[in-house]
Amino acid sequence: MAARRPYWKGYLKLSLVTCPVDLTPATSESEKVRFHTLNKQTGHRVVSRYVDSVTGKPVTEENEAKGYVRGENDYVLLTDEELESVSLDTVRTIDIETFVPRESIEWIYLDTPHYMVPNDKIGNEAFAVIREAMKAEGVVGVSRVVIGRRERAIVLEPRGNGIVVWTLRFGDEVRPEAAYFQDIDKKAEAKTVASIQKMIKPRTENWSPSMVTDPIQESLLKLIASKKKATKKTAPVKGKKEGDTQPSNVINIMDALKRSVQADLKGRKRSD
Repeated sequence: MAARRPYWKGYLKLSLVTCPVDLTPATSESEKVRFHTLNKQTGHRVVSRYVDSVTGKPVTEENEAKGYVRGENDYVLLTDEELESVSLDTVRTIDIETFVPRESIEWIYLDTPHYMVPNDKIGNEAFAVIREAMKAEGVVGVSRVVIGRRERAIVLEPRGNGIVVWTLRFGDEVRPEAAYFQDIDKKAEAKTVASIQKMIKPRTENWSPSMVTDPIQESLLKLIASKKKATKKTAPVKGKKEGDTQPSNVINIMDALKRSVQADLKGRKRSD
């Protein structure tokens, strides 16, 4: 297992009890297959550059600035120095001031999970005391923290020996369900419901992470492995001068992927 790399380092505080902690994202997409954009004629990578939308000329890094839209083609410019000067108490401290029952927070407000752990042995005891007290009361802590220059509302949920920290969506980010569900027919015939229940029962199992494997990811890895073997068998062309047409090793991977997925699906249907 790779060494844990903290995403955020700071302090957890409850009244006079304080301990140093780390936050690490609880989920990761680093294992997902990623693609680069290539020039099909040369096989070289294509790079992106910032250009002025009016002059079309490239903009150097030192001339880039953040802008807040004030009107059409009108912006308030903010420099990095000005943004850094905005100091928030929550930059390095998670101060728990409120507790709520866990079930009182609707799932739709939960955004991104992080694992919180003490980052030194001295803080272990204070961390454990806060964790166990929340468990005993059946509550989660509500606080705020600055991540990526943005202050986020969070909840702290004791889990096993650690604490799971969920960033929360703000109220104006959650659309009310009533606006979408109000016109749906509320009635359902009892006989029909009973029939569906009979279908549900034999399909009910205990949850397992294997239920959410990514078939496209698996097909991609198989496809890439086969293309690697095919590329190794192709001997490099030597003696070509600059300007000569080069044979392209660039693969139309989307077409190949579609064929691979279709073959995989046909195989599954035959095995059913």
